[in-house]
Amino acid sequence: MAESHLNGAYYGPSIPPSSKTYHHHGRGSSCNPCSCLFGCLCNCIFQIFFTILVIIGVAALVLWLVLRPNKVKFYVTDATLTQFDLSTTNNTINYDLALNMTIRNPNKRIGIYYDSIEARAMYQGERFHSTNLEPFYQGHKNTSSLHPVFKGQSLVLLGDREKTNYNNEKNAGVYEMEVKLYMRIRLKFGWIKTRKIKPKIECDFKVPLESNGRSSSANFEETRCHLDW
Repeated sequence: MAESHLNGAYYGPSIPPSSKTYHHHGRGSSCNPCSCLFGCLCNCIFQIFFTILVIIGVAALVLWLVLRPNKVKFYVTDATLTQFDLSTTNNTINYDLALNMTIRNPNKRIGIYYDSIEARAMYQGERFHSTNLEPFYQGHKNTSSLHPVFKGQSLVLLGDREKTNYNNEKNAGVYEMEVKLYMRIRLKFGWIKTRKIKPKIECDFKVPLESNGRSSSANFEETRCHLDW
């Protein structure tokens, strides 16, 4: 028969080649389990951190709106200087300085514990005396008084320029001085007390030397101090 001479050959329509599929590692939507886990963990940490920041911000805003804190004000209201003599031979100063100071707390809901107060008297950048004042509590919208006294003898190292300034002030009868207050305080609102804060107060003032029974306070100008938290 004719079919026997065909030797099994196929003369029909051509058969298209079979398509091969290839798997490309690391492409497409496949995800390394470790990478996915790390990404999810970072996203969760960021969301938690962001939420905490928002809560803290809202709480701080609410607290500020409730308390309406105002800065405490410090003043030197009066100063009396009865002695201020510099010896150029041994660089010592004999002094007698007394101050009246006021602290005004204008806050309606915040009280202040003054746990420690150190007052330092300075002249031309040199400290010549320091004294510790009694601790106390200051209530809301209250004005308290401090009365530091600096009296004694002290060694001060003044250069030629500072000595010239001293002589000029001695001739004028008015001295430029500075008192610094170093404090440890705690704020109280309701039943909450803060941790200790260490503000520094700087008071620059001019004080006339009292002589012949003349009161120096007559020429003293009240001075507001600078508060540095």
